[in-house]
Amino acid sequence: MERLKAKIRDIVDFPKPGIVFKDITPLVKDPAALKLAVHQLLNPFIGERLTAVAGMEARGFIFGALAAYELGIGFVPLRKPGKLPYDVHEIAYDLEYGSAGLEVHIDAFAPKDRVLLVDDLIATGGTAAASCALIERLGAEVAGCAFVIELDFLGGRDKLAQYRVHSLLHY
Repeated sequence: MERLKAKIRDIVDFPKPGIVFKDITPLVKDPAALKLAVHQLLNPFIGERLTAVAGMEARGFIFGALAAYELGIGFVPLRKPGKLPYDVHEIAYDLEYGSAGLEVHIDAFAPKDRVLLVDDLIATGGTAAASCALIERLGAEVAGCAFVIELDFLGGRDKLAQYRVHSLLHY
């Protein structure tokens, strides 16, 4: 994991003063590091019956789509409101600094689907918890949640206590 951690760049005071942003751009630029990250994200879930991978906008699309490709299953984007062209289910949720929302097409999941949720980072867990609720609203099961980075000091994992959570890098 140190090889991957070396590819994460800290950006101080972004997007606002006091925040240290974990920039994954160097990791996704490096083909070997990207491949390693995707394989390590999936490792605990290999051999399980998964039918789809879901990823949150926007960086979850990178790792989620690659994970789905590796597993040979489909990818479902969870988008910000107003970005999907078909009928949607929407969920609103609170953030530490406001509120946000996610949408998914109404036919994105079926009741027997087992979905792996993938994102680049879990911080406070609000977006991930809302994503799980949105997946379950369509009748699918959340088989687990996989993150490249977990900011342990923010306690986001606590909001996902009912799910299996796997994170590669801990800060």
